[in-house]
This record gives sequence, C-alpha cells and structure tokens, in this order.
Amino acid sequence: MPRGIEELLVQNEMNESPIMCKCAMAAIPSGWCAAHTSIRIEKKRLPFLRVGAKLCVRCCSDGSEKEEEKKKRLSEQSSWEAKDAQGRDYLYRLGKEADNMNIAVGQRAGVIDSLFVGDFLGKDSDIVFDYRQKATRSFEYLQGDYYIAPLFMDKVVCHIVKNYLAHLLNTKVPLILGIWGGKGQGKSFQTELIFQAMGIEPVIMSAGELESERAGEPGKLIRERYRTASQVVQNQGKMSCLMINDIDAGLGRFGNTQMTVNNQIVVGTLMNLSDNPTRVSIGQDWRESDVTNRIPIIVTGNDFSTIYAPLIRDGRMDKFYWQPNHEDIVNIVHRMYEKDGIPKDEVIRIVNTFPNQALDFYGALRSRTYDRSILKWIEDIGGIENFGKKFLKRKKDQSLPVFIPPEQTMEALVESGYSLIKEQQLIMETKLSKEYMKNIQE
Repeated sequence: MPRGIEELLVQNEMNESPIMCKCAMAAIPSGWCAAHTSIRIEKKRLPFLRVGAKLCVRCCSDGSEKEEEKKKRLSEQSSWEAKDAQGRDYLYRLGKEADNMNIAVGQRAGVIDSLFVGDFLGKDSDIVFDYRQKATRSFEYLQGDYYIAPLFMDKVVCHIVKNYLAHLLNTKVPLILGIWGGKGQGKSFQTELIFQAMGIEPVIMSAGELESERAGEPGKLIRERYRTASQVVQNQGKMSCLMINDIDAGLGRFGNTQMTVNNQIVVGTLMNLSDNPTRVSIGQDWRESDVTNRIPIIVTGNDFSTIYAPLIRDGRMDKFYWQPNHEDIVNIVHRMYEKDGIPKDEVIRIVNTFPNQALDFYGALRSRTYDRSILKWIEDIGGIENFGKKFLKRKKDQSLPVFIPPEQTMEALVESGYSLIKEQQLIMETKLSKEYMKNIQE
C-alpha cells in the first residue's frame, strides 16, 4: 500500500467493485472519486492498480502532484502565473481587458520573463514597440535660435503648469487651451518651440485623424493618445500633453456640412475628458486603481465659432486669440533670416514692404529665392532626364554635385515677395469656377 493511504477507493472504467479508502471512511459516497477532479496514474507509480484507473486528487494523493505542479512553473516570481484574489492569473486579466492596452508588458528584456527573450528577434521582440515610441514627438529637428513671442509663451506655459498643479489649486482649471487665429501665424510652430524649451514630450494629432470609416474609432483614438501621454509622465518622468492641430477642420460646421457620428463622439469625448481628466476608459473594466494622470490638452484652429458651443465654454476650454503684432513679426523674421546675414533694419524694410501678411509668407520668400540655384544644380547633374537615375539609383560611393545655396539679399527677397503677391491676386481675381459652372451663385 502507498505510504499515507490506509484504504484506497479505486473505481475503474469497468465499474468493478471498489476498494475502500479515506473518502468512504468519512461517510462520503463511493462514487466520490469518479465525480470529482481526478487524474490518470501510471502503472509504474502504483503497480497494484490497472492503467486507466482514476485516483481522487483531494484525499488520495500523496503530495507528489503538487511537486510536479511546482516543477511545471517557470518561476516562483513569474508575473504571468501569479494569481489574483479570485484565482485568475495575469493572462486571464489581460485577455479580459478590451484590446489589451497593456502593450508595454511585451517580450522585452529586463521587463518580464526573460526566458522568452532571445537573440533571434533581438532583445526587444515586441512588434509594436517601435510604433508605440512614435506616438510621442521629439524636436531634434528644431535646430537654431528661434524667437518665441512673450505673450504666446506666457499663455501656453501658464496653461500647462496650471494643469499639472490642478490638484493643489483651490480653483477650477480648464483642461483644454484653444489657440485660434489667422492662417499661417505660427500657432503650431510656436507651441512646439515651447515644448522643446520646457522639455515636454507631447502626443500630437491632426484633424485628419478625427474621422474614420468605422464609428467610434476617432473617439477611442483620442482616449488612447491621452493615456499614452499619461504613461509618458508615469513611466518616463517627463512632462507631456495632447495637442490636436486644426481641430476646426475636423469638427467645424461650414455651411451645409453634415454632422457625422464620429464628429459627435469626438466632441463628447473631449467634453468628458474635460470633466473627468483622471478617469479615462478605453473599453476595459473599471478598476479603482486605474487613475490616469491629468494631461493638458492644446488645440489649434482658425475659427472656433464653427465648433459645438458646449465644448468651447469657459469651464472646459481656455481660449487664446493669437495675432502677432509688428514687433513680434519683425523679431521672428529676423531670427529666420539671421543665418543669412541680413541685418534687422533690412528685415524691418521687408516687413513694411509687405504688410498684412502672415508669418509663413516671409518664410516663403526665402524658399522662392532657392529656385534658380536648384535649377542650376539640376543642370549640373545631367538635366531633368537623368535626375531620377542620378539621384535615386546612384551607388553608395558616388557623390552628387555640391549644392551651393544662393546668397540672400534684400533685393532678391523683395523680388520673390512681389512674385508671391502676384500669385495671391491671381487666385482672388481669376475665378475659373465661374467659367466652368455658369449657374454658380456669388
């Protein structure tokens, strides 16, 4: 008889007469073993039992099953096999959450279960790792000393800091800052310069992501991006924010345009974020411990009067109209032309020559002066017929002709400015749509 078992109840598959065991001694019906969880045993383990007999796990095991279970475990400290209070493991909880947003716990070295991290796919074999890293924006490309308008900086910096200190302030702090104004006035660029100066790693969206062929996707995307910004704060120790460029192009109502379901969901999502910035659901079950960091939201646009009014009310959105004055324009353009050696007095003359123009107009002046130099460079490499072959199909050791940038002068910039003004006037005066559609209404 096995050690520790006085009497054994074994009921084989042929329903032969059972042998008494501890279950029967406890006045439990003889069919107890067959009705409860049981295991098949090998003849070599208990030689007096026929192969295929059933052995009760609860009372008739001698503890060796528990030892085998321990051997099967990967590690005593493995997070994958850890049980919660209800006996469910980590994988069960992840599977129950919608879309498994815990993608940060992938097969990454030093994070979890290094047994599965090999050298074949690299130390980071998380297939979405690279994509997830691109959700945030860094500003290494902003090289140079740019000018930030003091009024613009004060407004953006104050909004960001107020939101990070909202839990300490005894006042209502709007979550959203709406920066609006004329086209090409540097709203997005100035904001990015402030992000770079403050060391903020933002998550940036555009109006093109506010619509989808599937209902609910844009609203869910906004919540996911908001939580991504929160994870930057929590996991990387960096400040972050969510920025949506040209929001009125995606949510605005122009003339007879229709309101789509996604427009309504996006508006509702932003309103809900403003009211509950620390409880953001992406479809998973609510947990008391699932508290999101408060992340400031900055949106840009040209005309906020086209947006649903309850979204832009004062309690939810702090609005800021940006119209740079003459001094701001001169300082910004001067920093833009500083590398070309153009003094500030000539910059003032250029700005006065072309008044009432947006900031991007003065950037286009400098770009237009490159046209002749680029055409000369194309001729140097063999003409337009050989450009594609020389530029894309050249060997690694082959070098292209050196491009010599043009020397910037005030005369060249003014000439480019008049060319741009002429194109603007042609667009406004020559309306070919009237020729193509005779019945068009003014």
